[in-house]
This record gives sequence, structure tokens and C-alpha cells, in this order.
Amino acid sequence: MKTIELSESLPKHDLHLEPSSVAVGFFDGVHKGHQEVIRTAQDRARKLGIQTAVMTFDPHPSVVLNKKVQHARYITPLSEKEDILDGMGIDYLFVVRFDQSLAALPPDQFVDEYFVGLNIKHVVAGFDFSYGHKGKGSMETLPQHAKGRLTYTVVDRIDQDHTKVSSTRIRELLKEGNVSAVNELLGREFNVEGTVVPGDRRGRTIGYPTANITDMEEQYVPKTGVYAVTVGYQGERYYGMANLGVKPTFQPEGSNPALEVHVFDFDDDLYGTRIKVFFHQFIRDEQKFDGVEEVTAQLHTDEKEIRRYFEL
Repeated sequence: MKTIELSESLPKHDLHLEPSSVAVGFFDGVHKGHQEVIRTAQDRARKLGIQTAVMTFDPHPSVVLNKKVQHARYITPLSEKEDILDGMGIDYLFVVRFDQSLAALPPDQFVDEYFVGLNIKHVVAGFDFSYGHKGKGSMETLPQHAKGRLTYTVVDRIDQDHTKVSSTRIRELLKEGNVSAVNELLGREFNVEGTVVPGDRRGRTIGYPTANITDMEEQYVPKTGVYAVTVGYQGERYYGMANLGVKPTFQPEGSNPALEVHVFDFDDDLYGTRIKVFFHQFIRDEQKFDGVEEVTAQLHTDEKEIRRYFEL
């Protein structure tokens, strides 16, 4: 897959791109609804004998359009989105810089520059996709703006259990800690990736050494609590349990949340490495204990429950 970064300040006429069928949208989560849009673009590409492309935007439009939003968190940060799309067999990934210049672009000019100008022959998007200044362009106005230079397909909403599959719904479920329902909507396990950093090493003294991740500023994370997880490390998956929170027994109020993972039956040194933590099941809320003995007893209970969950 070739990733191409685009913006209003970068020229597009000299890219010399092959004709493509493009799935366009923000695609945070690349959930089952997004996957349907992308698969539809792939199907049209096969029938037309052209390349398959995905067009996404960075950062999230809310950062530019909503003055109250200074920093967005993503279900799938751009790097993970790239990995997922590459795995789906996409040929081109267009990453369009969303800034004030793009937000001010008239809808017809958006189509001229970002569809026709990129040699796109077919556009696939969800029924609620909009483009151009104040979102005045839509899939209903696309024929008017395309002027016969491309064809298009609109994908209707995808429901699961009579509810729309959406990034908003996934974020709501993450707030509830309902990661098993999130995984159903994603079609894969929700994960957080980060670099393992030294912690206070307290877990090692009570028989539960942990890999600690703190660099999660870009990622939308579930509510605080204890989870059954698997850990991706050097191409392998390992079972474990994770605490996402502030460790109220040992830390002062107001501390930043961190992710601590105890990997079962594992003794490698993970410091400085990148790992992925895949969330499978919420176990319990984070709580404050009266000392180390209560913490240790609860960790034993959590481990037994999580081993039963994974049938270990």
C-alpha cells in the first residue's frame, strides 16, 4: 500500500496516479460499517479493473471546526489505521490534512481537486458523508459536482442488534468498559499500543510484575478498571491481566491514568519495547485497598477469574 499525504498547500497534479475506486471517510475505528464501505470500493475496483484507494483525514475535523476541542483521541490512531488498511489489500491511502484551508474549500472545488484531480473514477461513501465548506457537499450533490467525470456508490447504515454501527457508539461502549461489545462492532479486538516504561516496581515485589504504558495521549481508552487482555509482542500473543487507572491505593488523587499489564507465565524484559494490549473482557472497577495484603489477595482473585475466562 502506498500512503500519500495531501493538503491544500501541496501540489496534486504531478502525482501520476493510476485510476482508482476510493472509499472516503474519516474511518475512526475501521469498524464493520467502515469495512462495508471499503469492501464496496474494492468490489467496484475489481469490476472496473482499477486500483482500490481509501481517503481519510488528519486530524479529526473537530480539532479544526470546534474551538472547544484542542486535542482528539482516536479509536484507531493513524498508524494503526494504516496497518489495518494495508492488511485489507488497499493500493493507495490518501491522508488529507484537515485544516482551515480545506474546511473553507467549496464542495465543487473539493471534488475537482481530491477526486477528479487524483484520477479517481468511482467514489464510495456512507450515506452521511459530507464534504466542502460547512459540509454543504453530500452524496446527493456529488453527481452535480462530478459532472459525469466519475461514478459513485452510497452505502446505507450498517446495524447490529438494531443499533447503527458507529464510532460514536464504540466510544460510548468504551466509556462503559464494555470492550466485548466494542470488539463485536470492530470485528477484531480493541487494542492500545505503547512503549513499556519503568514503573515503581511494586508489582514485582508481590509476585505480579507489570509492563507499564503511559504514552496513550492519542488513543481513546476504556474506562478505568481491570481487564482480561492479551499482549502482542514480537509476533506472538500472550495472556494477561491489565489495570487501567491511577492505582488509588498507592497514588495521590489526580494522578494521570496508566496501563499496567501483568503477562501470565512470562519472564522477558519488556522495558523500552512496543507492545499491543488487546482488551477482551471487563473484570471489575478499580478500587482502593487497605494496604499491600488486600491488593495481593485481590490480584490472586483477578488472575483466577481471567484464567477461567481464557480457559487456561
